Amino acid sequence: MRRLAVVLTVFFLALALTWTPAQAEETIKVGIILPLTGGQAAFGEIEKNSFEMALEEINAAGGINGKKLEFLFEDDTGKPEVARSAAEKLINKDKVVMLGGGYGSSETFAISGVAQQNSLPFLVNTGSADKITEQNWDYVFRLNQAVSEYPTGLESFLTEVVKPQTAAILFEDSAFGSGGAKSFQETCDRMGIKVVLSEGYSKGGMDFKPLLVKVKQANPDLVYMISYVMDAALLMTQSMELRIMPKAFIGGGAGFTLPEFAKNAGKAAEMVFSATLWYQTLPYPGAMEYYEKFVKKFNKETEYHGAEAYAAAYVMADTLKRAKSLQAKDVREALAATDIKTVFGPVKFISYDKKINQNKLPTYLVQWSGGKLELVWPKEVASKPYVFPIDWEKVWK
Repeated sequence: MRRLAVVLTVFFLALALTWTPAQAEETIKVGIILPLTGGQAAFGEIEKNSFEMALEEINAAGGINGKKLEFLFEDDTGKPEVARSAAEKLINKDKVVMLGGGYGSSETFAISGVAQQNSLPFLVNTGSADKITEQNWDYVFRLNQAVSEYPTGLESFLTEVVKPQTAAILFEDSAFGSGGAKSFQETCDRMGIKVVLSEGYSKGGMDFKPLLVKVKQANPDLVYMISYVMDAALLMTQSMELRIMPKAFIGGGAGFTLPEFAKNAGKAAEMVFSATLWYQTLPYPGAMEYYEKFVKKFNKETEYHGAEAYAAAYVMADTLKRAKSLQAKDVREALAATDIKTVFGPVKFISYDKKINQNKLPTYLVQWSGGKLELVWPKEVASKPYVFPIDWEKVWK
């Protein structure tokens, strides 16, 4: 009997040393895939910072029904094959309960395929090619607007203010760029704007002048560009050097709203417009508070990419709190039932056109003025009046 007591004591002591701490430290793991190195790293950084800031707040407020939420970050390096491998690792090795992130559309599409194949929920927060939510994938959801909807906030500005007769479209020849170019071509066709040039380019080029010479020869009223940040800055710098002077330069979001665009392009960034999906002064709950906290914590400004990530973190937390269990089908069911207000706007997944599990939100127009990005359209939500017409010689002096 005495020997049995000793054995039982040793057994329970071992159990206490191994099982109890593991239970106490148990976290709910979510995989986040972003471009943390490579040409899109600036976007990955602003989104990772926003995810981490939200994570701190969520866990400080009690986490997921008393358990801590944990984000496992993976770097897709801006390559679809790397993104695919990252998703497989997070699902099969790390055993995450859902996936988040997704910046570049090609990488996001690759992640989506893996998530669907493994029946694991994936909340996209940035990848915007329309096809991502047009595959009838029931485990893929998107918080942000599709790229075809980026110009919607711009249309009334063109009609009422710029009134262009002609346009040139320049775009990175990726899923994001090509999809955005096609959409803007359709916008121009509908509005009676003649597209005099539409041409793609490979990302990371060092000399856009041969392409820009074509733009100068076409002499359009409007130049619409769909580019990531380094290309966006170089396109505008070389447009200034060649003295290309349309009525307006307008970016299709992406690289034209990041602080690095103005830093890299300098005075060539001034007066450039861009479509945007968000601005901190919009009447969304916590929008300005998020912006101010980000600036204070990281000593740099944030914009719509960061807001997407921050909002996505809260959507995932809300989903996991409501899920009946952490089984994939229950998480998917809870995600599908999302109806929440975030700093990025309301989030509710619906089906329309060819899309399923897609959140639908308006888009806006911003303009660089005095080195600061200002919301200029629609007028009723503008942070500052737009500047138009534009004297490019005076701006670039």
